[in-house]
Amino acid sequence: MGLIAVTAGELATVVTTLEMTRRPPLRPLPAAPLRLVTWAKPELDHYRTLFRRVGGPWLWYSRLAMADDALAAIIHHPAIGVHAVVDRAGIEVGLLELDHRLPGSCDLTYFGLVPELAGKGIGRWLMAEALMRAWLPGTTRLTVNTCTLDHPSALNFYRAQGFTAVRRTIETFPDPRLLGLLPREAAPQIPLLG
Repeated sequence: MGLIAVTAGELATVVTTLEMTRRPPLRPLPAAPLRLVTWAKPELDHYRTLFRRVGGPWLWYSRLAMADDALAAIIHHPAIGVHAVVDRAGIEVGLLELDHRLPGSCDLTYFGLVPELAGKGIGRWLMAEALMRAWLPGTTRLTVNTCTLDHPSALNFYRAQGFTAVRRTIETFPDPRLLGLLPREAAPQIPLLG
């Protein structure tokens, strides 16, 4: 057993991959004062704004670092479903992204709400919406990744929804705050080193 040094200016996280290999039984959709809006071909800056709003507190950065053509190739692909969670005032407060590009499989690529909605039961509503959209005819596997930089309840939430942990990996990457992709004050719970 030993510690592995992480280079200054980088972050490290333990990523847990979870899967569901059977469609869960139908259950009533929890009530929520929100609606899910499908973005067929989201405008790139609009998408990045929502991605930053939802994921910034957890240092999501991958889509912020992509060139426009690379991002468009993903989020405009017909097998990718991008959905915004919208409140009664029309403000986008969450993101759901499903990837059906691999036959028989769906990846819950992005699932999140703004921090102000944490602990209010909205996640259960969003997961019910996600499960309805993920399990298309022919789908036999649904996957999701979470990491130690995500909300502290994320792993247990996914497990409570019926996902089973199947793999653990370690990921290191440049701190997106130091790259200017997120403000330096983003994710204050994660020390900024470097």
